[in-house]
Order: sequence, then C-alpha cells, then structure tokens
Amino acid sequence: MEEKIETIGVVGAGTMGSGIAQVAARAGYRVRLRDVKEEHLERGLAAIEQNLQRDVDKGRLSVDEKRAIIGRIERAIEWSAFAEADFVIEAVSEDAEVKAEVFRTLDQVVRPEAILASNTSSIPITKLGAATRRSDRVVGMHFMNPVPVMKLVEIVRGLATSDETVERTRLLAERLGKTPLECRDSPGFVSNRVLMPMINEAIFALQEGVATREAIDGIMKLGMNHPMGPLALADLIGLDVCLAILNVLYEEFGDPKYRPCPLLKRYVDAGWLGRKTGRGFYEY
Repeated sequence: MEEKIETIGVVGAGTMGSGIAQVAARAGYRVRLRDVKEEHLERGLAAIEQNLQRDVDKGRLSVDEKRAIIGRIERAIEWSAFAEADFVIEAVSEDAEVKAEVFRTLDQVVRPEAILASNTSSIPITKLGAATRRSDRVVGMHFMNPVPVMKLVEIVRGLATSDETVERTRLLAERLGKTPLECRDSPGFVSNRVLMPMINEAIFALQEGVATREAIDGIMKLGMNHPMGPLALADLIGLDVCLAILNVLYEEFGDPKYRPCPLLKRYVDAGWLGRKTGRGFYEY
C-alpha cells in the first residue's frame, strides 16, 4: 500500500529550494525548509512571499490562501527538522561532494522508509544513492527554473532506484502541478546534456567574435523559436551553474565536445555570474 506523503523536507533555501518549498506548500503539503544560515532562510521566504503576492495582485490567489501557504512552511537550521519528513528534496549547490555529504547526513536523520530526492542538474543519482544505506529510495527530481512557473520535472532513475520510488516521485510531481518525464541516470540527464552544449557553443561564438550577444540570442529566438536566447538563458541559470554542469559532462564522458568555453570560465572567475550578481553576458 502506498504510504501517504504529508511532510516534505527541502534542503537549501536558494532560488530552487525556495521555489520547490513554495509549490509544495501551495499543493497543501507541510514543508520543512532548511538552510545553514537564518539570513538564507529569510531571503528564501521573502522570495516566496513576493511570488505569492504577485498572484494575489493578479487575482489568482486570495490573501487568506497566501497566508495559509506561508503558514505551512516551517524554517529550520537543524537537520533534526527532517526526522518526521516523508519525502526530502535536496537543492544545494551543484557540487558532487557537498551533495553526497547532504545525503549521508539525511540518511542518518530521516526515517528509513522516506524517499530522498536530488534536484541536481547533472550529478549522477547512482553516486548520491551510494552515499546512503537506502539507494533504492534515492531518486533525481530535477525541477526547472523558475520552479513555480515551469511545468517539467525530470525524474532520474539511479542504478538502484526502485520502481516504487519512481512511481511515488511521479505521483508527487503531478500533485505539485508538474509534468514528470523519466530518464535513466546519465551525466546531464536529457535536459542539460542537450542544453549545455548549445549554451557553450553560443559562448564560443561570442568569444570568437562571430556575432554580438544580441545577434546570437536574436538568431536563436527568431530562427529557432526559442523564448530566450542561449546567452540570456545562461545568465538566468547562473554562469557558475552552467560551468559546473559542463565540468560534470566533460569529466564523466571524457569527450572534448563538452569542454567549457574559456570565456565562460573567465566570467565565473570575475564573479560575473548572471542575473544574481547583476552582470553576466548582459547587465541587470
């Protein structure tokens, strides 16, 4: 018999974590949102409040509904907040060792029957599962940015992930109002295996002076019917995240076609990470 999911834990109150917490609370779940610092939690909750207020202003949500959604989110610094969680979603920085350490810790504090999911963009789920004693209950649940708007959840099956875990994750994604699509564990999964080489190639074209940033983005928008050009999209994702994903693809496949463009590395070194820092390929 399917175990009912009532409480969802979210690790990390950044852009993705706060977005996941928002959609989960809006779907009626109790949410425990954890981060290492109180200021990160405050920033994450402020973003949720702002997003929901936008819906109130547009008449898509009442003031009482907004208050109830925020009331379902409990913030925490301690890992023990996840002791009673039925399902935990990790959304920390795209670093394999940082994520593995999170999974080792979760495995100790979260009850054995609970599912542990990762919002990773590219890191193998099999590796994260191996950091636990419940690899059959570890799954990839890759949300797209911005989480409250984007419909896709890429569900990634690790080598040991059970059919039951995949099915329960699929049902949860649907209850969150998302469209789940499944893929096997492979570096970058489908989304970033296809997307990142395109972004990287656009950066090479910019570096080589083939066209201006506006022309590169305009050609892809008008010619390929993309809603956003690859350079503007890289700025939205975060250039540090793009670089981290390309490094995973390059290391895991050992194929030079995934080699990150030197210009991308230079921008990350300069701290020009895109929208979140006010400057990337464009100024914000």
